[in-house]
Amino acid sequence: MPQKGNKKKTKTIQVKNLINGKWVAAKSRKTYKRENPAFANQIVSIAPLSGKPEVDAAVKAAQKAFPAWSETPAPKRAEILFKAAELIEKNKSRLGDLVANEMGKVKKEAYGDVQEAIDMGYYMAGEGRRMFGQTMPSELPNKSIRTIRQPVGIFALVTPWNFPTAIPCWKIFPALVYGNTVVFKPSKYTSACAYEIVKLFHQAGVPKGVLNLVTGSGEEAGDYLIKHPGIDGVAFTGSSNVGRIIGEHCGKNLKNHSLEMGGKNVIIVMDDADVDLAVDGAVWAAFGTTGQRCTASSRIIVHQKVYKQFRDKFLKAVKKLKLGYALNPKTDMGPLINEDAVKKTEHYMEVAQKHDKAKLLCGGKRPSDPKLKNGYYFLPTVFEEVTPKMRIFCEEIFGPVTAITKAKDFNQAIEYANNIEYGLSASIFTTNVNYAEKAAEKLETGLVYINTSTIGAEIQTPFGGLKNTGNGHRDAGGDGGAIETYTEMKVISVDYSGSIQKAQGIE
Repeated sequence: MPQKGNKKKTKTIQVKNLINGKWVAAKSRKTYKRENPAFANQIVSIAPLSGKPEVDAAVKAAQKAFPAWSETPAPKRAEILFKAAELIEKNKSRLGDLVANEMGKVKKEAYGDVQEAIDMGYYMAGEGRRMFGQTMPSELPNKSIRTIRQPVGIFALVTPWNFPTAIPCWKIFPALVYGNTVVFKPSKYTSACAYEIVKLFHQAGVPKGVLNLVTGSGEEAGDYLIKHPGIDGVAFTGSSNVGRIIGEHCGKNLKNHSLEMGGKNVIIVMDDADVDLAVDGAVWAAFGTTGQRCTASSRIIVHQKVYKQFRDKFLKAVKKLKLGYALNPKTDMGPLINEDAVKKTEHYMEVAQKHDKAKLLCGGKRPSDPKLKNGYYFLPTVFEEVTPKMRIFCEEIFGPVTAITKAKDFNQAIEYANNIEYGLSASIFTTNVNYAEKAAEKLETGLVYINTSTIGAEIQTPFGGLKNTGNGHRDAGGDGGAIETYTEMKVISVDYSGSIQKAQGIE
C-alpha cells in the first residue's frame, strides 16, 4: 500500500503580517516553523507568532478603513475583487503546490482547493451588482417600502488548516464585497497559504486597512481577536468546542457570528443501491483529504441484504489506496496534518477495539514502510460490527477512519444516521425515489446528497449544518448564505402623502 515519497525540496517561505497596507513581523519577533507533513524535517514556512499588539493595530486599521470602503459603490469594490480572483487563477499551480506541501492534501485535491477559491471570487464579485433588496406594498396610500443591505462593520475571520485557500476565500470575498473590513487570522499550520492569498488581494488593489492578516496561535492571536471590542462580527470555521466558546462570547456581546464546526457524516446504502457506485462514493468520502474534512464520511450504514457485498468490495478498494507525498501523481492519500493528529487517531484505535469492541478490518496503525517514516501518515482504517452507542460511531476523529454499521431497513438507517450531536452532511445510495425523497426530508443535516458522496458542496449554494455543526448564518452563496452573515437588512419607508399617517388602523 505505501509508496515511495518522491520528495521535492521547496524554498522556505518567510511569512509576514499585513497591517494597514504594510508587511510587518510580530513585535515580539517570535515565529512558528511549519514543516511539510510528508517530510517533517523540511520547513515550508516561518510565520510571525503575533499577539495583542498586532491584533490591536489590525483592528484599528480596519476601523479606519471602514468608512471609505463601505461608501465605495459595491460594483467598484467588486471590480477589485474580480482582479483578485484573476490573480489567484493565474497563480493556481503555484498555490496548489503550496497547499500540498504545507497542508499535505494530494495534488488533485490541492488544486481543487485553489479552484474553489477562484470560483468563490468570481461568484462573489458578481454580488457587487446584485445585493438585491425588496420592495413591498404598504397598507397606507402614498407610501413606499423597500429593504437594502448594508455592511456589518469590522469582521474577524478565523479559518482552519484543512482548506487553506478555499475557506479563507469563502469568507474574505463576501465580507469585502458587501463593504466590511477584515482582520484575518488563519491556522498557524497554513500561514504561508494565507500569506500568498492575501498578497494577491493586496496586488489587486484592495486599499490599505481593508484586509489585514495576522498570523499566530489560536490561544494568543485568535482568542484576543475574537474578543476584541473593536470587532463587530466573527466568522469561524473549526471545532465545535472552540465554536461554542465563540458563540457564547458573541451572544453575550450581541455580535454577529457565523460558526461552521464539527461533523460526523453518514452514507446510507440501501438494498436497491448501485453497490459499485456506493463503494466509489464511500471511498472518496471517507479517505479524501485523509479524512480531514468536516464533510468526510466516517459512518457507513448498509442495509443487511447488501451488507456483505458492499463490505467486501469497499474493503478491496480501500486496500488499493496508495499513501505518499502529496505531489506524487500516483498518491491517493497524503499525511495527516501533524503528529498530534496521528496520536489522536491512534487513541481512537484503542477506543474502538478495547472500549467499543469493534472489529478492525484494515489499517489501524501507522504504515511500516520506512520510506514514510518521516511523515505523519496513518493507514486507511475500516471497522465493522459498529453500533450507534459506540464512541467511534458518535465522535469526530478527523482522520482516515470509517465505521460500517448494519441496518435492517430504511427507517432504522435513518434513525441511526440522526442519532448523533452533529448534522452537516449525509448521503443515501438508492434507486428508489421514495427512499430518496424521504431521506432528503428526514435526515437531520444541512446538506443531503442522493447517489453521490457526502463531499462536494458547490459555491453557489449555502454551506452549513444543524445541531452542533452550525450556528448563525451559512457560508458561500445563495439565499441564506454569506449575504446574511456579512450584511444587515434595513427597511426604508417613504411617506409622500404630506400628512402623518398612522398605521395598524389607528384613526
